[in-house]
Amino acid sequence: MNPQTPNPTQRLVSLDVYRGLTMFLLVAEAALVYHAFLELFPQGHSLHPFFLQFTHHEWNGLRFWDLIQPFFMFIVGVAMPFSLNKRLALSEDRSKVTLHILKRCFMLFLFGTGLHCVYSGEMVFELWNVLTQLSFTILVTYFLLTKGWKVQLGVSLGLLALTEILYRVYNPEVPFEHGTNFGNYTDQLLMGQINSGGWVAINAIPTAAHTIWGAICGNLLLSPKASREKIKTIALAGLVGLIIGYGLDLADITPIIKRISTISFVFASGGWAFLALAFFYWWIDVKNRRKGIFPFLIVGMNSIFIYLFAEMLGRWMNKTVGIFTGGIFGWMGFGEHGLFLIASIGALAGMWGLCYFLYRKGIFFRI
Repeated sequence: MNPQTPNPTQRLVSLDVYRGLTMFLLVAEAALVYHAFLELFPQGHSLHPFFLQFTHHEWNGLRFWDLIQPFFMFIVGVAMPFSLNKRLALSEDRSKVTLHILKRCFMLFLFGTGLHCVYSGEMVFELWNVLTQLSFTILVTYFLLTKGWKVQLGVSLGLLALTEILYRVYNPEVPFEHGTNFGNYTDQLLMGQINSGGWVAINAIPTAAHTIWGAICGNLLLSPKASREKIKTIALAGLVGLIIGYGLDLADITPIIKRISTISFVFASGGWAFLALAFFYWWIDVKNRRKGIFPFLIVGMNSIFIYLFAEMLGRWMNKTVGIFTGGIFGWMGFGEHGLFLIASIGALAGMWGLCYFLYRKGIFFRI
């Protein structure tokens, strides 16, 4: 592997694919694809455990779907050094970039809180959406971008230590129990309610580590170091994260709980995020394997737009497509679950088609 330093004004293809695949999986959830598979293969079926991986763990444990949000926040961090360098290369001074970041975070905060209003069907003030939390993690990471990796890593570890301390001091006996933890307490202060699913707004503090770690990787990928060294460093960081995260859980020190983003969860999910980046960078940018990546590339190019579209209209798409797929395939003898799956896949295809249409027209939504 020869030394490769990505041009600061050039897109990193592996990152686009990483982002696009993550968003594609999110759109598939909004189209109810995984829900349809779980209904088609209920508990007791040999395929049920596989499709159960596309749901969040109830509390203590880690499933594949629990990694999607950390991946998303990590990917944003990786892209930030590229974005900053590109804007500065286009002769924007730092103050203009800072103003842009502030506006972007404000918009993300509005989008995140607005989605909860859509979910509830009325005006509410809730802070559990990933975009709301991302508005905080981006801001923290931005002001660390020009610092060295040691400072960035130190701040990220400090945020994790702060999280652990707050939970343990608030309720020393059962610090991570749903309904009585520090995250529930802060939700009561901020919103006057507790999320029934156990999600807490304070997750923005520990998951900021994901975005900061992504920025560290972004700066590494922009460095003149050899590709082999970059991959080894990122992969080693991933392995360390997995060892710490799973080790804390197995040793009964801090359980892996995604819904309140315990530090063991942040380390374990961050470890997987590092390893995924190392793989995509090696496979796509170093080995130059581009076959089959196009469907994900175009989704990643309009990531925020398709996320908002899917979250607001995914179920409507499923219902609407089901009208036609039910009429076409119903006479073939497909059962209720089969028709639901066909409608879900059709809704997913429709939203992917929208991304393709925007790509062909050269329309890319930015905030």
